[in-house]
Amino acid sequence: MTELLTAAQMRAIEQAAIDAGEVTGLELMERAGRGVVEAILDWRPRLTEGAHRAVVLCGPGNNGGDGFVIARLLHERGWEVEVFLYGRAPEHIDQLPPDAAENARRWSTMGPIRPLAPEALRSAVDRALAALPAEQSITTHDAPRWPPDPNAYPPGTRHTVFVDALFGTGQNRALPENLNEIIRLEWSDHCWEWGVAVDIPTGVHADSGRRLGAYCYVSLCVTFHAPKVGHHLGDWNEDCERLSSVDLGLGHEAGVSLVGPGVCFDGLVHFGGRKRSSRNKYHFGHALVLGGASGKGGAARLAARGALRAGAGLVTLGCPPDALVENAARLDAIMLRSVKSAQSLEACLKDQRINTVCLGPGLGVERARDLVTFASKAQRKLVIDADALTAFEDDPEALFALLNRQCVLTPHEGEFGRLFPDLLERMRAPFAVSEGYSKLDATRDAAARAGCTVLLKGADTVIASKKGRAAISGAHYERAAPWLATAGSGDVLAGCIAGLMARGFDAQAAAEA
Repeated sequence: MTELLTAAQMRAIEQAAIDAGEVTGLELMERAGRGVVEAILDWRPRLTEGAHRAVVLCGPGNNGGDGFVIARLLHERGWEVEVFLYGRAPEHIDQLPPDAAENARRWSTMGPIRPLAPEALRSAVDRALAALPAEQSITTHDAPRWPPDPNAYPPGTRHTVFVDALFGTGQNRALPENLNEIIRLEWSDHCWEWGVAVDIPTGVHADSGRRLGAYCYVSLCVTFHAPKVGHHLGDWNEDCERLSSVDLGLGHEAGVSLVGPGVCFDGLVHFGGRKRSSRNKYHFGHALVLGGASGKGGAARLAARGALRAGAGLVTLGCPPDALVENAARLDAIMLRSVKSAQSLEACLKDQRINTVCLGPGLGVERARDLVTFASKAQRKLVIDADALTAFEDDPEALFALLNRQCVLTPHEGEFGRLFPDLLERMRAPFAVSEGYSKLDATRDAAARAGCTVLLKGADTVIASKKGRAAISGAHYERAAPWLATAGSGDVLAGCIAGLMARGFDAQAAAEA
């Protein structure tokens, strides 16, 4: 499990270490800059050979101070470094925060600090392009100037790394229009493939992953102590190749009590329920997956196979009588029962060994409401997906009244909007209106309202319990999984969760796993 922090929590951790005398702000800045340089060299090993170039964009806060340290350390390696400052006149570096000002002064003994303006960054880009072999130059962000594979360059090529040290996690409002213009016209088309963000790209909100206007596309993002929530939310990170976390030597929480329910990445807090050799299939639960009519059974079959693969001791697929032959021809280790209505489901659930029911994949909206109602009253663990969610779009409160903490809802964004239209509207609202309301916030609020675990699917899947515990499972960076954006993957997910719940996992742990 990786704990994710908010920007405020990270500031509290750093301040607690400084107040305790464990480290100074200047030393923290030095460690951060050194960690970024090490992460850059690890990311592109070719950069360890010879002298290359760097363009460092510094902002008016401590993130900019990190940038001055990076510039100095690269200069000491023999690199040619250009430094640009936004938000302060270069001659007024004394107006920066004290630690940032000190590092600006240290850099100024090595090279100039130029004001950041569109033409200045364009000139730096042109100089970077001039250092490349002519055949390597391409033109736009859709067809990047930099080949994705660094090994595509001939030996001896002088590479240029673009470092975004403008704002980091401190940005919480829309970017000024002049900076939007610089990023949109100069950075986005030219710098991203060899771009590096210090903490989080400029233009991305650290607590929600939401864009604040134009933002700095980067291939490497280097953060400190622990990843932030915004690193695993939103879609900005689709272009980011790697997220690196630098240890600042602060310990786990530096003596800070993190207020509120935590957020973890990937769940797997305890992958419990290990099967023991002395037990048999009846010790590991019996999951019932309810399917639809003939010709519409594929989704339920995928869910049933998912439950079996996740380790349920037994899995039964319940379907209308006209679908029994079709399912029998396609399934082997999965049992079949005729379940046409709530009355036949009642007969099926007389078998007390069936402890978990998965409803929704291919079920049919017209049947779903009655079946969900009865399964809930039969006091079984529930996984509710797809048609079983849509069946309650005209009266979500009727669904919520049926649920308990041993239920999991697994909507995609469209289904989420049918049950929680106000939360989806707030999540999609412009940043200034929503005040940073994120997918994490929306999922937590939905779980509290529904009284159960909610898993909101997507490349940045969020899982939240009714008490606010949350986990993010992001398919980004080296974990990118575009093949999951295909019909059937959600059905398999619902089945896997049902299988784990049948084995004995509680709802939140099963959804996280």
